[in-house]
Amino acid sequence: MGILYDDLVIVRQSEKEGEPSVITVNCPDKTGLGCDLCRIILFFGLFIDRVDVSTDGKWCYLLFWVVGKPTTRWGLLKKRLVEACPSCSSASGISFYTELQPPKPPDVFLLKLCCYDRRGLLHDVTEVLCELELVIKKVKVSTTPEGKVMDLFFITDTRELLHTKKRQQDTYDRLKEVTGNALINCDIEMIGPEATACSQGPSFLPHEITDGMLNLEMLDEQQSGYLPPDSVSITMDNLLSPGHTLVQIVCQDHKGLLYDIMRTLKDYNIQISYGRFSTKRKTECELDLFIMQTDGKKIVDPSKQSALRSRLWMELCRPLRVALVSRGPDTELLVANPVELSGKGRPLVFHDITLALKMLKTGIFSAEIGRHMIGDREWEVYRVLLDEGDGLSVPREKIEQAVWKMLMGWE
Repeated sequence: MGILYDDLVIVRQSEKEGEPSVITVNCPDKTGLGCDLCRIILFFGLFIDRVDVSTDGKWCYLLFWVVGKPTTRWGLLKKRLVEACPSCSSASGISFYTELQPPKPPDVFLLKLCCYDRRGLLHDVTEVLCELELVIKKVKVSTTPEGKVMDLFFITDTRELLHTKKRQQDTYDRLKEVTGNALINCDIEMIGPEATACSQGPSFLPHEITDGMLNLEMLDEQQSGYLPPDSVSITMDNLLSPGHTLVQIVCQDHKGLLYDIMRTLKDYNIQISYGRFSTKRKTECELDLFIMQTDGKKIVDPSKQSALRSRLWMELCRPLRVALVSRGPDTELLVANPVELSGKGRPLVFHDITLALKMLKTGIFSAEIGRHMIGDREWEVYRVLLDEGDGLSVPREKIEQAVWKMLMGWE
């Protein structure tokens, strides 16, 4: 009979607010599945309290204990998790050829929004796009001397319906609702994927962002927004299990922590056979992973162990780069995060940046999102030129710290 489609993912919501709900995923296995599921959970803004993972290489069983919000759309979350699971027939090899085919790239749309400016407008628009499951691939924001804002959002639609009149009208109605009388014009059109193509070369990126991207050993403990190296402990053991390498991680918790770990293992093509993740006092977390290479063997090569340990350490100490720099007389906020080899960027980064600035009552004069190849890795870089008016009313250190804390989920 096989497992029913609806039984791939089961969500048991908690009866009391603040207590964990349980998400059960029971489906065919694939390398990187844990990363894909954690990314979806991060996109929906859930806090992961505990995780158990078990797989025999063909079929996997995952349990997520997550804490949601009153606004969590549990039904939609389940739908997205089910879509991330491999088809049941792939476990028997029936759709092996189909599974190998690269997915069709999503259509890219240009959302042009012209408004009268006000504080917090960009975040309010960004929040609506996130709620509508419209993924921001690139953005260009500019402000005219007359107080008008032209926002250009290059977006894709998770629901793949933005080409329809109804979906476009729904988007317009939601944007009109949040912008009110400030809205001047709104237009949506389909464009080619080349509009969001990756830029080449780091030549015009400030050293505050590029320093340390290539050298895993570089880490300045005095820099604001980076965890001290001794706050992360990573040990690897090949003696405890006859067929697996054990990776044990103890570190401070942050938003997207499990996603950062799973993304790194996915990029290294590492398979997880068993894993357990738990948090203590909402600040410290422990993770035990029994892993192996795609050839089914342990990681015994010291150089491979060192490379994996160093990358995990870097991703946990510096999951994002945050810097506030001077650009002539202006102040620019820069945030950078690595992109998965699959091409997916970290969710909700722009949402959190704009929310932090809104809470600080700091205006945004212009903003851009771009992708850059630095070394052998692709990075998503957010550049936000702050609207200082008669002078920056909030100290630079406070802005940088507030953005970092918002991105790490410590607000």
